[in-house]
Amino acid sequence: MKINPGIFKAYDIRGEVGPELNAEIVLNIGKALADWLPDDGPVAVGRDMRPDSKELADAMINGLVSQGRDVWDIGQVTSDMIYFAAGKYGLAGGAVITASHNPGAYNGIKFCGSNAKAIGDDSGLFEIRDIVLSQKFKKTGSTGEIIQKDITEDWIAHVLSFIDVEKLKPLKIAVDAGNGMAGKIFPELEPYVPFEVTEMYFELDGSFPNHEANPLKFETLKDIIAVIKSKKLDAGIAFDGDGDRAFLIDEKGTVITGGVLSAMLADYFLDKFPGSKIIYDIRNSRTVPDVIKSKGGKPICTRVGHAPIKKAMREQDVPFGGEASGHFYFRDNYYADSGMIAAVIALYILSVSGKKLSEIKEEYTHYAAMPETNFIVEDKERAMQKVAEHFKDAELNKMDGITLTFKDGWLNLRPSNTEPLLRLNAEADTQAKLDKYVSEVQKIIKTTS
Repeated sequence: MKINPGIFKAYDIRGEVGPELNAEIVLNIGKALADWLPDDGPVAVGRDMRPDSKELADAMINGLVSQGRDVWDIGQVTSDMIYFAAGKYGLAGGAVITASHNPGAYNGIKFCGSNAKAIGDDSGLFEIRDIVLSQKFKKTGSTGEIIQKDITEDWIAHVLSFIDVEKLKPLKIAVDAGNGMAGKIFPELEPYVPFEVTEMYFELDGSFPNHEANPLKFETLKDIIAVIKSKKLDAGIAFDGDGDRAFLIDEKGTVITGGVLSAMLADYFLDKFPGSKIIYDIRNSRTVPDVIKSKGGKPICTRVGHAPIKKAMREQDVPFGGEASGHFYFRDNYYADSGMIAAVIALYILSVSGKKLSEIKEEYTHYAAMPETNFIVEDKERAMQKVAEHFKDAELNKMDGITLTFKDGWLNLRPSNTEPLLRLNAEADTQAKLDKYVSEVQKIIKTTS
């Protein structure tokens, strides 16, 4: 058996089905997970709608039970439901077969430990990798039991616990599931909320026939924007392939960025938990710390990624954390992220506000901003050094890539962990100032790539 160690990424496993991910490889990953998990007890296994996910989930289950682990087979679920399962039912951990928004030729695995604790490169994932590569599995004298479980009803009740359902007012919305797992789970929510829902691409199809299920790419949202405008709807929600990210679109067809939604949700949780610490990632809009400070909260900036955010939230008892990428984390969701919870809270805010979503958006838009932009760069370190030298009068922070703060704006350049890419995020007081900074960075990168 040949295994490409490169499929073990910073936060999960991703690879091309067949040469990089197949039943034999996943069986061995299941064995390694069973051996590595620090806690005794069952492990939940779920999967998305990709055509090969059932085969890979069965292989994961077989690997776990062969090492003596009982398994809860929770079937087709959104990724956030695996975290819920581990936390809610006191399991030893969980694994969900999914490649999120990646193209249909790919698949992957996301993991968590007990209490939905993150398993990433520095919290066990590479140890699991090393067990697989060494083929040194523990000898066990027993085989685990497979238990079929449906957790959907409990999950929907949990999602709704974040709002006061009785205060909800009717809304007309569109929901684009992108042929992903939200197409199965969102209908389970609909009977409990007074929303008229236009369902788009709810048919489960891992080949993604309509568009890439990645709402962070705003070009994938043209269909839902057209429906919102033509039907004069109040809002829209677009989910990614595994349903753990959600982006909102206002009644004018404008996307609510991850930064704006981070600020909205920070405001909401500071009303519930006054004076709390709230986390935001370093590339997020500076509107977020502005709002946190104005509400009497304490903003905490972290590196990008679920592992550092969840770790900081646990250590500092933080009720909410927001990422610019559309991942939102909740203390009362076992510190895990959830697209469904974020979307439901945002719709609740809209519903009870008496305002249009575009009006709410403006309240949380303090700066001119650019969407995250990728540049192909072979020597990423040299390019970042050149940019830092060019802006030598700016305040420099090296927490995650380089962040340069000016009197009238900021920019962050981060290297991709897996590709020859630099990712640029920036904001400024005015569009003209933003354009100036971005143009200068582009010129420097062009001359060093």
